[in-house]
Amino acid sequence: MQRIIEVVSFILVVLAIDWYFFQGIKAIIRDFSFQTQLIWQRGYIAFSLISISLFAIFRLMPHDYFSDSLRRTVPFFLFIILICKFIGLIPLLLEDIWRVTHWISKFVASKVDNFSQTPRVDMISRTKFLAMASTAFAAVPLLSMAYGVLQGAHDYRVKRVKLKLPNLPASFEGLKLAQISDIHAGSFFNPTAVKRGIDLLIAQKPDLVCFTGDLVNNIADEMDSYWEIFKEIKAPLGVFSVTGNHDYGDYVGWESEEAKAANFQNLMNVHKKMGWRLLMNEHEFIQRGADAIAVIGIENWSAKGRFPKYGSLSKAYPAGSEAAVKILLSHDPSHWEAEVLTDYKDIDLMLSGHTHGFQFGVDIPGFKWSPVQYVYKQWAGLYTEGKQNLYVNKGFGYLGFPGRIGMPPEITIIEFQKA
Repeated sequence: MQRIIEVVSFILVVLAIDWYFFQGIKAIIRDFSFQTQLIWQRGYIAFSLISISLFAIFRLMPHDYFSDSLRRTVPFFLFIILICKFIGLIPLLLEDIWRVTHWISKFVASKVDNFSQTPRVDMISRTKFLAMASTAFAAVPLLSMAYGVLQGAHDYRVKRVKLKLPNLPASFEGLKLAQISDIHAGSFFNPTAVKRGIDLLIAQKPDLVCFTGDLVNNIADEMDSYWEIFKEIKAPLGVFSVTGNHDYGDYVGWESEEAKAANFQNLMNVHKKMGWRLLMNEHEFIQRGADAIAVIGIENWSAKGRFPKYGSLSKAYPAGSEAAVKILLSHDPSHWEAEVLTDYKDIDLMLSGHTHGFQFGVDIPGFKWSPVQYVYKQWAGLYTEGKQNLYVNKGFGYLGFPGRIGMPPEITIIEFQKA
């Protein structure tokens, strides 16, 4: 019942937006022939009703009723349509505010008669201009999202970080660690572009590669067309990986718990098939001569209630080890403040992903912003507290919106230096 009330309330809001935006459409086509006006009006109404109906169907039907591709694509395009209309309302709303304010000022000044005699042709001209401005405003997010899909989705960028660690052994000075995260293979639509990103990573010649979770959206089979591309990632000191919240199949319906468990086993087998060392609440030591550093990997652990806590850092932690530097791979950055900073003060570096930088925002030298920062305090880049560091990778793939705007897919290269 609660869901029905939510859907009805949302539909009423959308209908109000549609009616208001429709007035602008009518102003633009006012000089068209009657038959053309009718086609435009009926087309707009039909399009709006179809959009609203699709929203209601996707919101009210069971989550597993639709295929994974439909669940990703349809809500995304409905969201784009709504955002475009909402932004398109801005000039119309400003005009109406101006009209009301102008009318009140005239009324107070007892010039109502003069106000009412404003030439109609000017009012029509202004209305038409603002309607066209409204349409242009609505086109901006549409064009931006089109760019994000066609160009931004695979505009791979290398982020270089020099990290100074006081405990770093001399034998590990200059070590290059490459990090990727959030592949989300089920969202990919261009294997050639994906390979271009992997080639860019390989060209950096890292000593060590770490993947910080979300290999797929939901199902291990999503990697069938891509595992051979990702298996090309090699490094002298190894490729290490962990699981993210999407890797467990928690967001789809399964016919049985056995089927879900089999899917997760298949996902772990994919890591092995690619030659990646999947760390499931465990650690590995990397040796250079007599020196060692520890790579610790845990299953997904989040401080946010809606995400699972499968990980166990206490189980993975190399207690009593001689490792001079400890690197933790943990998918969700909320883990850092919730447990790592308070209970594991000798973990020098935690690597995370998960946020995707919201796939939308601004990230330029000296300034970064994204809506995700209002949910995650640490959401992209390097964060330091005392001698402990967190790096949050913006992700290699994408989810939901099949593109990126201002938050390009990231390959991180961290070079270790002695502090």
